Parts: sequence; structure tokens; C-alpha cells
Amino acid sequence: MTASVTHLLRRTARSSFTRSAGGFIIVAALWILAALATLASIYAVYVINTATGMSVNEERVQAEGLITAALELTAYRLTSVKADSRPARGTFVFRLGHADVAVEFKSEIGRIDLNMAPKELLAGLFASLGAKYQDAEYYADRIIGWRTPPDPDQRNSEASAYRSAGLSYGPRQAPFDHAAELSLVMGLPPFLAERAMPFVTVFSGRAEINVLAAAPEVLAAIPGMRPERLYALLAALGPSAQNGQPAQNVGVDLSGFTGDAGNAMRVAVRIDFDNRHRVLAEAVILLHEGPGEPFRVLSWRDDFDGPS
Repeated sequence: MTASVTHLLRRTARSSFTRSAGGFIIVAALWILAALATLASIYAVYVINTATGMSVNEERVQAEGLITAALELTAYRLTSVKADSRPARGTFVFRLGHADVAVEFKSEIGRIDLNMAPKELLAGLFASLGAKYQDAEYYADRIIGWRTPPDPDQRNSEASAYRSAGLSYGPRQAPFDHAAELSLVMGLPPFLAERAMPFVTVFSGRAEINVLAAAPEVLAAIPGMRPERLYALLAALGPSAQNGQPAQNVGVDLSGFTGDAGNAMRVAVRIDFDNRHRVLAEAVILLHEGPGEPFRVLSWRDDFDGPS
């Protein structure tokens, strides 16, 4: 009897151990399968992200290529004619790859050059943007003070004024490197500096204004530009500006202006991809009339990664 009970207990223990071992193996196998599934999910996410990143990078490369093509076509159109008959502005479109590209170019002489413009033109700009003329003259003086080298034989009153105002920097007292430096000019309200940005440049190298490429705010800033003359000029410029004809053909007195388009051009590019993604870009190019490269890029910005 005792032997039979002992044998039965041994069989029961072996059976329990076998079931426990089998259960452990099943649990271990399930853990391994779960781990493999997790690794597969991680790898799938990695593959998707890599493919997405490659797609974005590919589109960026395409956008940069299309912008470059737009600049090259602009340079070709402008250098294929004589400089004295070069249009001050114009538009054209083309399709390349999987995108439609719209291009608009304007002479940089249509903007007020911060390094060359006389006081009257600078003051006129701020007055046209809403400043009182007395304040506008003060802002113009400070711009001229920023760009003018100090006289070694005299006291540097401009730098002293910046120190007296408690500013941690002084005037450059050299040409503006970038139009954005306008916001650093002492006494100039930030909102007014920002408002003036679309109408100023450091690339034209000219004191005059080309009326065909100028915005109404710039035309209003020209000394002696009375409202009635401005309205007549804007009316005359409509079809002429669209056709890019020289300034002398607008039909009104343009003495004191220039019809020269110059060599610096601002090019605005809009790219519409077939996937409905749109990229905007703007560049300033300097045309070369001699041998070598037909143009040089002075400034470039785009909004591929968001507004710029």
C-alpha cells in the first residue's frame, strides 16, 4: 500500500513538472514573439521615416534646382539684350519636372539704396510711411550717420550719441552690409524700420530711382513728387511697366529719375509642385556683362521649411 502511494505521488510530481516546464516554454516563446513584433514595428517606423526624409530631401533638391533654373533664365533674358534697352521688370513662367514655376524680376534700382540715397529721399520714404516730416528728417540723418566714416580730425559725435542713448553698440560708420541693419539705427522705431524693408536695399549702388521698378511708396518719397504728379505717373506706368519698356516712354516728365535698369535684379520665384506643395523664394542677382559667369547671387532666401 505504501509503495503504491509513493509511486502515485512520484507520477503526479513528474506530470506537474512536465506541465510547468511546458507552460514556461510557451510563455518564453510568447515573450520572444512580442519582442520580435516590437523590433519589426520599430524597423517599420524607421523605414517610413527614412523614406519620408528622403522624399523631403529630394523635393528640397528639386526646389533648389528649379530656383537656380529661374535665376539662370532671368539672367539669360536680361543679358541677351543691350544694357540700355534692358527691361526694368518682367514676368515669365515655365514648367520643369513635376512643377510649374512663375518668375517675376525687378530692377533693384526700384528700391532706395541705404548707402547711396540722399537725405531728402530717405526722409521722403519715412514721411510716405506715416512719419512726421521733422521726425523723418531725423531718421534720415541717423541713417547717414550710420553709413558715414568718422572724421579723424573731429569728435565722433555720432558714436557719442549712441553711448549717451545707453545703447550697447555704436554706429557702423561704414556702408550697410544688409538692409536689416536699419533696425539698429538709433531713434528709428522698430515698426517703421520693418515697414520700410520692402522699399530699401544695399545692392543697387545708385542714388536714383527707376520708376518702372519702384513701388508707389518709393515714388512718393522722391523729392518734389506732389500727389497729382504721383497719380499721373502711376496711371502712365500701368501698361508700360507690364511690358517692361524703358522709363522715357511713360509719357510724363521724368527728369530727375533714371530709366537705367542696372545690373542688380531682384527675382521672386513661386514653385507649384504637382503634389500641391508650394515653395516661394527670392534672390538678388548681379548680372555680368563680360566673360565668365553670367551672374552672381547676392542674396537668397526661401520658405521650404516654413515662412522666412
